Amino acid sequence: MAGQLNGVIQSVTARIEARSKEPRAAYLEMIRSRRPAAFARTRLSEGNLAHASAGCAVTEKSQILGGGWPVIGIITAYNDMLSAHAPFETYPRLIREAAREVHAVAQVAGGVPAMCDGITQGQEGMELSLFSRDVIAMASAIGLSHDAFDAVLHLGVCDKIVPGLLIAALRFGWLPSIFVPAGPMPSGLSNPEKVRIRQLFAEGKVGRSALLKAEAESYHSQGTCTFYGTANSNQMLMEVMGLHLPGAAFPNPGTPLRDALTRAAAHRAAAITAQGVSYLPAGELIDARAIVNGIVGLMATGGSTNHALHIPAIAAAAGLVVTLEDFAEISGVTPLLAKIYPNGPADVNHFHAAGGMSFLIAQLLQGGLLHADAQGVMGPISGYGQEPVLADGQLVWRPAPIQSADMEVLRPIDDPFSQEGGLRLMTGPLGEGVSKVSAVKPAHRIVEAPALVFDSQEALKDAFESGRLDRDFVAVVRFQGAAANGMPELHGLTPVLGVLQDRGHKVALVTDGRMSGASGKIPSAIHMSPEAAQGGPIARVRDGDLIRLDAEAGRLEIRVDPAEFNARVPAEFRPDRAPAGLGRELFDLFRMNVSSAASGASPFNFLGLRS
Repeated sequence: MAGQLNGVIQSVTARIEARSKEPRAAYLEMIRSRRPAAFARTRLSEGNLAHASAGCAVTEKSQILGGGWPVIGIITAYNDMLSAHAPFETYPRLIREAAREVHAVAQVAGGVPAMCDGITQGQEGMELSLFSRDVIAMASAIGLSHDAFDAVLHLGVCDKIVPGLLIAALRFGWLPSIFVPAGPMPSGLSNPEKVRIRQLFAEGKVGRSALLKAEAESYHSQGTCTFYGTANSNQMLMEVMGLHLPGAAFPNPGTPLRDALTRAAAHRAAAITAQGVSYLPAGELIDARAIVNGIVGLMATGGSTNHALHIPAIAAAAGLVVTLEDFAEISGVTPLLAKIYPNGPADVNHFHAAGGMSFLIAQLLQGGLLHADAQGVMGPISGYGQEPVLADGQLVWRPAPIQSADMEVLRPIDDPFSQEGGLRLMTGPLGEGVSKVSAVKPAHRIVEAPALVFDSQEALKDAFESGRLDRDFVAVVRFQGAAANGMPELHGLTPVLGVLQDRGHKVALVTDGRMSGASGKIPSAIHMSPEAAQGGPIARVRDGDLIRLDAEAGRLEIRVDPAEFNARVPAEFRPDRAPAGLGRELFDLFRMNVSSAASGASPFNFLGLRS
């Protein structure tokens, strides 16, 4: 049973609605004007229809050409290089069969690129990662531009893929959309052991063969990587926002339950078209309540900081203006209920076994932290505190467990790990950023030390390897923002800074770059905005400046006379520092037009707020 809605949650939602009044009204007018009076394909000419059906089986072809079945478009992020997306290879066939069972046609409308941050981590290709979100949105739009579909199933899991798919789903917001995940791989090498081997390698105490063995034992089969980074935060987000079927996030790939959930998603998509039992267009479903529910879920689980970029960009696609202040206020009243690596040793399989999403949602509803009346694809979110099971081979939902099976992983609302969520807004004279505090021990959350300034993560690692970092310092790694080099993840810094912290040094990171949910135990202020390449104040920081990072209070201070600091000539970003190759030059247009990290680091201007 849902408790009375928390006052702060209510006020933040109202504030988002008020500041978004005009763009949201324009958005709703756009999607409502496109609601079809009949099946979407009836707008097509005879020649258009012939092309749309030419590759279909006989039954599907006859229905497209003149029958009464709805058509479900499939946007798929399948490729077999990504473990998380490899299972999608067989999904179109399964979905086509399931659609036929409920008198619907399913067609793959298009594929989207899906790069793996795990493969490009620390490599040049990582500079394309963030903008791949926006390419995915554009590629999805191309698939849906045939304008022949009555609902859409989106097949995606990982980092930028789900946000990109959702941005496109919202720009086609008159269409009902359901997100269909594939689930995490079974657990492999424990997370603490993986971290131990990585740090030993960083110190030169084990060789590359030992490191490769540990990594291969960690990432060993089809399915999502099991730590709680952006990919699994995506799955939590889609469920708490109502775009999944209840409980779809974390069953493993290749299991009967996973297949049953995929079939059920196809059945449900057919039922929520404009001609179905219950029309649920994605753009109406994703409103301010859904966005706030997503932020609550992020805070309650200590999810990926990447969503401080993605959620504002997603919201903008629906005509909603979301700020980092909204994140901070929600974090302040949302207790941390889950500890999943890097916040603790457990992985998402342990979380799922302990009670998973159904327990989490039921507890948040009980605490009045979710909008229970927000709509999901299977009904109001008040009904999402359920878990799917197979009973005599049939998919059914049962109430969430009333107790956690492991209090070290998942806790009830009245006994949380902490009273506040896992994210802090960081403000001060160096700009605005975020800090993930849920993975940082309280003893490390306040650091005051001299700055050491680097223009790349490679420069910092070189300094470590040459023995120049055995001291207290705050690493300022600049020119890592979206306008500079595409805002790559800086995970290569985690083992190095972790080693120094373990040696007893006070270390912290300040950067205009990214560190996701896998960033670990180092206190940080990331996504600093404005970024250095756009004249942000971190371009004025010099070696030796005393910096105080207080993640408890959300303050980032520099102990330099303000007049002197502001008079400094900022370091100059030279685009020629980023060489061509691997297609990076193709993204110049994105870098030139990208918004600040605080508003989603997006090249799109859905809200009309940029000139």
